[in-house]
Amino acid sequence: MTAPHPDRPFPWIGLLTLAVAIFVLVTSEFLPTGLLPDMARDLEVSQSQIGLLVTIFAATVALTTAPLAALTHRYSRKWLLIGVLGVFALANVLAAIAPSYELLVGARVLGGLAHGLFWAIAGAYAGHLVPRHQIARAVAVTSAGGTTAFVLGVPVGTAIGQALGWRSAFGIIAASVVLLAFLVLRFLPAVDHRVSLATGEIPVPARRDPTFPGVLLVCLLVIIIVMGHNIFYTYIAPFIIDEAGFPRDSVSIMLFLYGGAGAIGLVLAGVVGSRFPRAGLYGMLAGVALSVAVLAAAPGIPVIVVVAIVVWGVAFGGIPALLQTRLLHVASPRVRDLGAALLTTSFNIAIGGGALIGGLLLDSAGLLVLPVVEAVVIVLAILVLVVVDARSRRDRAARRAEARREPEFGSPLTGPIPTTDRDG
Repeated sequence: MTAPHPDRPFPWIGLLTLAVAIFVLVTSEFLPTGLLPDMARDLEVSQSQIGLLVTIFAATVALTTAPLAALTHRYSRKWLLIGVLGVFALANVLAAIAPSYELLVGARVLGGLAHGLFWAIAGAYAGHLVPRHQIARAVAVTSAGGTTAFVLGVPVGTAIGQALGWRSAFGIIAASVVLLAFLVLRFLPAVDHRVSLATGEIPVPARRDPTFPGVLLVCLLVIIIVMGHNIFYTYIAPFIIDEAGFPRDSVSIMLFLYGGAGAIGLVLAGVVGSRFPRAGLYGMLAGVALSVAVLAAAPGIPVIVVVAIVVWGVAFGGIPALLQTRLLHVASPRVRDLGAALLTTSFNIAIGGGALIGGLLLDSAGLLVLPVVEAVVIVLAILVLVVVDARSRRDRAARRAEARREPEFGSPLTGPIPTTDRDG
């Protein structure tokens, strides 16, 4: 297991194997969203209790990923990944045969344990497979698995669950994960994940890095935005059926439209976000707030509902990528890995928290309040972003003013101080 050679061919097969694994695991995480009414009816519990399964899964990921990663850091990445997939397959088998809601909760906790450790491994695996100059390309390949899960995985899983029963959908996920484990064994190259400490650098605590507060602000934005989104999205299936008046079997079609629109949003984020990451984020947040407000105002008009869901998908589809771009712009190389870990934790806190709050609101105020609350939370996020950006502009102006007072070539320690600004 050696470092990748710069002239080595791009490891398409290994990276695509990782992408497929991400596709299956993300599909399993959000499968209860599409099958929520069916699962609630079969298990004789409320729809908010099924929505709580998303909270439990995400909370398990958020709480256990870092400790499990620390406990297993000495083990082979490839063999640990195979073991994690085996546990995840078992969790889905237990979910498929769970005779009660309580046992289904246990299965989701087990799945969350495996899911969190999977991301701790898979998140860095692409970087171990390729030389430094190919990392962005490799990450783009593996990230396509998560996007495809929303475009195809959740809608197809929902359609299967509605046709054959929700238990069959979880059983098919389990069989797919077993097949994936064999693909990983056969096609994923082993890597050496050990990092030498003999670099000559003086370790500095993250809290003393001047960019660390900016990283925490991005994580705060993630929690606000993604939590607001999942307050409503977790319960989109009952909204489509009970409030919009669509037939039950149309839920998978609507989720497919939403996921396909999200893929378009991801492409737009790549195009617009590279030149105008700040303006792109403002525009997409405004699109989310507007579309869900329309869904709250006109749930009984089918054409408006379809158009609003598509706009919602396009707008939100690019937001996670823009937030990750913002993090990479803010964080220094020294805290970039820590920032990425905090970002993952923030996403899972927000997913679980949003599902929990949405469930409480569903029981107390009904479905129609959910898109209203999401719109309010997204507007709040825009206001926080305005304040953060205004402060950032003031800080840059102060640094430029200080630079003008320095000698022409800057200080002997820092060298020239750039005076250009960019939208990021």
